[in-house]
Amino acid sequence: MKIQTQGNTLLVSGLTELNATNAGGFRDAVRAGLNAQVTHLDVDLSETRFLDSSGLGALIALHKTVTAAKGLVRILRPTPTAQQILELTRLHRVFEIVTT
Repeated sequence: MKIQTQGNTLLVSGLTELNATNAGGFRDAVRAGLNAQVTHLDVDLSETRFLDSSGLGALIALHKTVTAAKGLVRILRPTPTAQQILELTRLHRVFEIVTT
């Protein structure tokens, strides 16, 4: 997992899996990168082969954290598998999904 700051946005990339094994660490690492200047979050799921309920829970928890600070969460280029999970759970209506 790679975390970098670009202006007021925290970009998270390099997630091949987001599941029960790493969801807590992912959530904590992202929260540590957020501050008064960094209020937006982009999560790049272009490499994500597996996403389970724990991973979805971490994304939802981060969404609550970011939106409470008047920020925005975007999911970037989800793989077909991740996109399908987001649609089945109707989370594509919660998150802004950027496909290009």
